[in-house]
Amino acid sequence: MSIRTRPNPRLSAWSAAARSIASSSPASLFRNSLQPVAHDEAQSDSRNVRMLRMIMFGKPGAGKGTLSGRLVKKYDILSLSTGDLLRMHIQDKTEIGRMAKEIVAHGGLVPDELMLQVVTSKLDHLHNKHWILDGFPRTLAQGELLNTHLNKQNTPLSLVVNLDVPDDIILSRISDRWVHLPSGRVYNLSYNPPKVEGFDDETGEPLTKRPDDNPEIFARRLEKFYSTTSPLLDFYARLSQTRISPPPHRHPHQHPHQLAFHTKPPHRLMLQSISGTTSDEIWPQLETVLKDAFPGLKERVDSADIRRRHSLSDAIAAASVAASMPSK
Repeated sequence: MSIRTRPNPRLSAWSAAARSIASSSPASLFRNSLQPVAHDEAQSDSRNVRMLRMIMFGKPGAGKGTLSGRLVKKYDILSLSTGDLLRMHIQDKTEIGRMAKEIVAHGGLVPDELMLQVVTSKLDHLHNKHWILDGFPRTLAQGELLNTHLNKQNTPLSLVVNLDVPDDIILSRISDRWVHLPSGRVYNLSYNPPKVEGFDDETGEPLTKRPDDNPEIFARRLEKFYSTTSPLLDFYARLSQTRISPPPHRHPHQHPHQLAFHTKPPHRLMLQSISGTTSDEIWPQLETVLKDAFPGLKERVDSADIRRRHSLSDAIAAASVAASMPSK
């Protein structure tokens, strides 16, 4: 014979209260705080794409401009020229531009701190863009300023490339170099000569030599490069040996007591030295570095379309040749 007991309303109320207190106890709050916050998958994927933030070093005439141009033409990368940014500020009469114009007008050099503002006025708006910075930094002091600023913005440099081209090769390249000053097109009599010697391919206008394209001036520029760039490369070599942990990500609707976890792996600067005698020799090495280290880097649509059209044309041509061959 089973005995049924009538539930005690007062006891049930006490049990419910106890469960409520237990769920809000410090221990329970601590256990809840250890639960990772669920994030939107698309947002997580976009955060985990490694962004290319790149500086390229090389001796005068090593091919920095040529290689940067190829990267920008083929891939979705922005190229930022310090000189162009400074001229833009002066032309737009910004506060930075007015200060720089006054300094230059009096024959002075723009201070490092002001040049940093010129550069970061653009970089600070490119958090989710791949970019190459040209013309800055040029000294160790500038490099340290830029590194501190980018780290504060959580957008540290990701790649530093040094183009290692022998001095005698560069001297020979400069001796054979001719330019079309209005457009900036560069020709070299050894490997990229104009169609008509002495004249620009597109306009037919005469080519000229750069004033600093002579052995004496080149020797001075080379000496200055070694004295200023070597300390910079040593600085970046030290940075490449350290890892930077990104700040933990907090969801906008996350409870204050919940812990925030790192959603990205620690960042480490990549320093790569690439050797070669011509831009054509260096290009495939540089492209391999970017493809391996930045798999999220996309080709421009027009560049991919051109390559697909070429591939289709090659396939059609091969099929036509095969069809025209007599069968055995």
